[in-house]
Amino acid sequence: MDALTREVLEDLMADAVARSKTFSVWPGGEAPGAKASEAVFTPEPHHTGTSNYDRSVTGVRAPEITVYAPAKPNGTGILVTPGGSYRRVVLDKEGSALAPFFNQRGYTLFVMTYRLPGDKHLEGADAPLADVQRALRTIRANAREWQLDPLRIGVMGFSAGGHVAASLGTRFDEKVYQPVDDIDEQSARPAFMALVYPVITMHADIDHPGSRHELIGDTPSPEQVHRYSLEDRATSSTPPTFLLHAIDDPAVKVDNSLVMFNALRRAGVAVEMHLFERGKHGFGIRDAIGLPVAVWPELMMNWIATKV
Repeated sequence: MDALTREVLEDLMADAVARSKTFSVWPGGEAPGAKASEAVFTPEPHHTGTSNYDRSVTGVRAPEITVYAPAKPNGTGILVTPGGSYRRVVLDKEGSALAPFFNQRGYTLFVMTYRLPGDKHLEGADAPLADVQRALRTIRANAREWQLDPLRIGVMGFSAGGHVAASLGTRFDEKVYQPVDDIDEQSARPAFMALVYPVITMHADIDHPGSRHELIGDTPSPEQVHRYSLEDRATSSTPPTFLLHAIDDPAVKVDNSLVMFNALRRAGVAVEMHLFERGKHGFGIRDAIGLPVAVWPELMMNWIATKV
């Protein structure tokens, strides 16, 4: 791969997007619980920058998965839940930008949009979890189509999408929606979790206020705080986990990764954590260029290869 610059990265993203395919998470498009919501799906073409690959969306009603497939699949698939403070879902910064690097190593990426907890879907704060459970089950049920091993499907989440991914890893067996077809007989437990500057906790001292507001409001009960603080939900059944964070993150405190790391260790779960001095929040691929944290995709892929 050429020396990485923003221009080279945008060319790689353009190629990845051109080759990608998209399908619905739920049969018929809209999630069943969306019937209670008045959310209006709204594309935001240039939310994270000025290029054609700075897209995000709000008002998700019909979650979708965009598949970025490698030329030579290695049998491992990764469901990606991008961030957006639980107010939107970004599509490129923590989506298509990953494809050139992970595809090169044979990983198949499934970048999804998910419903937002403040949009008053029937499942309320569990709407993102319902979508990600359904997405993982759908990929697993159709693994052969993408030349994947159904037991080698993991999840990768960023920022608030890290909370979505960690919810899946700690709450995969909770019933948060009514089964709709045979796909829902599949296990929703991911083979591994990879969490990048993740929102983990709802405890007020180290929470991300914006995500907490969207998820459980400004005056949550102790029961709500516990339910959605994923360090409190980790058990020995939680899959092996990779954590990545910048210590200078001004938005989602590094303490989120630290409390999850300690919870996983206490539960006896295999866990690896990388903390970098610099990177701030939302560095993804593009904003990591020129920093030591830019090595993170290789670190993560090397770790995944030891777990599946």
